[in-house]
Parts: sequence; C-alpha cells; structure tokens
Amino acid sequence: MKRLGRKNRAFYRICATDKRAPRDGRVIEELGTYDPYVPETDARCTLNGPRVEYWLSVGAQPSDAVRVLIKKYGPKGTHLKQMEQARTKLSMPRIIPAAGEPVFVPEVKSAAAPAAAVPAEVAAAPVEAAVAPVEAAVAEAPAAEASAAEGSAAT
Repeated sequence: MKRLGRKNRAFYRICATDKRAPRDGRVIEELGTYDPYVPETDARCTLNGPRVEYWLSVGAQPSDAVRVLIKKYGPKGTHLKQMEQARTKLSMPRIIPAAGEPVFVPEVKSAAAPAAAVPAEVAAAPVEAAVAPVEAAVAEAPAAEASAAEGSAAT
C-alpha cells in the first residue's frame, strides 16, 4: 500500500512493488485504491481483479493489510455483494430533509423607557394606555412579515 493524501487524511494505492523499494517509492503496477474516509465501509476498496490474480499467480506476496482486502474484495471475495450495494448507495443523490417548524421561538419583550426620558404628561397617563399601542404593534408585526414573505415567495 502506497500512502498518499495529506496529514490526517490518508489515501492508499494498492500497488505491486519490489520488496526492496520504499513504501511510497517506485511501483511496478497499481492494482487498486483504499480510502479509509469513505462513509460506507464496503465501498472503501477498489481492486483490479484480473491483475490481482495475475500478480498472486506469479508469486507476489501481499502485505497483511492487502491480504485482508483481497480476501474481502478481490475477485473471489467474501464481501462482493455488500461492496456493490455500498457503491450503489454512495452513487445515489443525498436526500436532505426539510428543516420544519422551529422547536423554540423566543418571546418578544417590549423595552420600557427609563423614567427620566419620559415626558411628564406621558408619565402621568395610566400604564395600560401606554402599553396597548405597543402590544398592538407587536401583534401586527408578524402578520406584516408573513405577508411580505408570501409576496417575495410569489415572485
């Protein structure tokens, strides 16, 4: 296996190499790939079956990790059906569900003005008379936003 990719994101090529060559050095032939970051476990490995058989027939000795991959996903592998199903699943488009209704909607609190900033004639008026127009404006605001949203969605 020849390691490629970047730090913390490895990608491997399964290769036929000379035993004396370094791990990431010169190769004779590339036989497949292995990507450990593919979400479907059975879709991580791809092998060129006839070439793997050829190299094994002429005496190539696979490493322990490659031996396991050949046993599972090689030409006579034990996980071939699962590999085909996983690749089919990955090739399909992803379905992202709609966001839906929000779980939590915070309440709108009206801000009360400080007593020093309020004129004397307004301060003398009853509190209910001052709060009523604010509550009416708050009640009308969501309806105005909804109608504006419908207007923009229609265009």
